[in-house]
Amino acid sequence: MPSFRYKAVAPSGEVLQGQMDAESMEDVIARLQDQGNLPLEAESAEGGAGVGLSAMFRPSGVSQTEVGQFTEQLATLLGAGLPLDRALQVQVELGEKERFRRLVGRIRDDVRGGTALSEALDRQHGVFSRLYINMVRAGEMGGTLDQTLARLAEYMERSKELKSSIVSAMIYPCILLVLAGFALIFLLLFVIPRFTPIFEELGGELPMLTQIVLALASSLRYGWWAMVLGAIGVVYYFRTQFSNPNTRLKWDARLLKVKGLGDLLAKIDTARLSRATGTLLENGVPLLGSLSIARNVMTNTVLSSGVEEASKQVKTGGSLAHALAEDKQFPRLALQMISVGEETGQLDGMLLKVANTYDKEVRIAIDRLMAAFVPIVTILIAGFISMIVLSMVMAIMSMNELF
Repeated sequence: MPSFRYKAVAPSGEVLQGQMDAESMEDVIARLQDQGNLPLEAESAEGGAGVGLSAMFRPSGVSQTEVGQFTEQLATLLGAGLPLDRALQVQVELGEKERFRRLVGRIRDDVRGGTALSEALDRQHGVFSRLYINMVRAGEMGGTLDQTLARLAEYMERSKELKSSIVSAMIYPCILLVLAGFALIFLLLFVIPRFTPIFEELGGELPMLTQIVLALASSLRYGWWAMVLGAIGVVYYFRTQFSNPNTRLKWDARLLKVKGLGDLLAKIDTARLSRATGTLLENGVPLLGSLSIARNVMTNTVLSSGVEEASKQVKTGGSLAHALAEDKQFPRLALQMISVGEETGQLDGMLLKVANTYDKEVRIAIDRLMAAFVPIVTILIAGFISMIVLSMVMAIMSMNELF
């Protein structure tokens, strides 16, 4: 029978940790609940995947997993009726890393001193985003902090899934490019130089293709340091340029005009904006405040500026869908769905549907893009290697003609 590790909170508030033999993780959870305990985690003792507890965060010194566990577990504890300070104390005891325990300990101490949770989170030097803090503040004002944290955990999970799908789709092409790069470098640094002395000894004029390959190999072998310095200089130049808002705006505008890529980028940011805004509205944050916070999750500055301009029209009583339509950058389907949401008074729910719709479309588009990209890269790599081999064959054939 499989063995599972678990964490739970007893009715007294004590944190329980142990191991249990059961048919499945669901059986472990059921047994803990039958004993009057509140299950927090259950995972295979052999290292399998656990139940729940996911996250989307990039705080310095705190892992994404830890922030997700903090959010979901705190929602669970508050929903079970534990006071906030006691729930935070449980989080301190559950923390596996000292840095994370200190972080939650500071939040707990602030709360015990009479500080609101949102304010305590805001004091943690950028660990929690504006969106996170404002959602918690809205939950405090509405008296639904446990529900708000649960929605926040769901928001982070969906955002993480979108990001993971993009990263996963890029893994194979990146590995392919790296391996191909190493193969070409190996040929140019270690294989081609072995032929150079032979060609010099035999004399004669080499074919142009062979001369190009030999020059490239020589440049790479003796001038690699210049190439490294040049690459560093290029990276520094572009980082400096993109730190200028006007340059970044022009670059983002060009990207949106690229056929295929521009549509994909617009869908990604539309999904991010819709999920963040819908989640904020669902927790009682006003529309203008939601747009102001949510546009910070967007990566394209042109689209972000479009949301800012749309906010100004909404402030004067205009329609959000109409204001976004004037920017002419957002997908039409999203605008129509937002318009329906405004007409029916269910904008928050409709925005979440928009996010789900474009999450799926983004995954499909990325899969198609990678399906076309991999064969193209493979053909290019084969072409480069074939060119190197052909250059050597042509040189050998030309040498044979001399004898």
